[in-house]
Amino acid sequence: MKKIEAIIQPYKIDEVKAALMAIGIDGMTIGEVRGHGRQKGHREVYRGQEYNVDLLPKVKVEMVVPDSRSDEVIQALSTAARTGKIGDGKIFIYDVAEAIRIRNGDRGETAL
Repeated sequence: MKKIEAIIQPYKIDEVKAALMAIGIDGMTIGEVRGHGRQKGHREVYRGQEYNVDLLPKVKVEMVVPDSRSDEVIQALSTAARTGKIGDGKIFIYDVAEAIRIRNGDRGETAL
């Protein structure tokens, strides 16, 4: 099993969810996060004062999928989240040793 974690632009979340649901992935965790990569933020002016915005709003999408579906999920996710501009985000892939459904004790891929 693979855990796929993606940090994307907030306005792309609806497209990403639709793309994942279209390929049959409906289990995901989504959270609002803040951070920066190579962008390193930007400067803004508010009421005449200039200040540095260095932690930008992003969305983190996490899911665990069977090994056999990971490439398909990564492709759908990256295609839906891509704008071609700096700040599109990153995808991280981790190996998952075990998954257990709390409700009934299912283990492995059946717990997904």
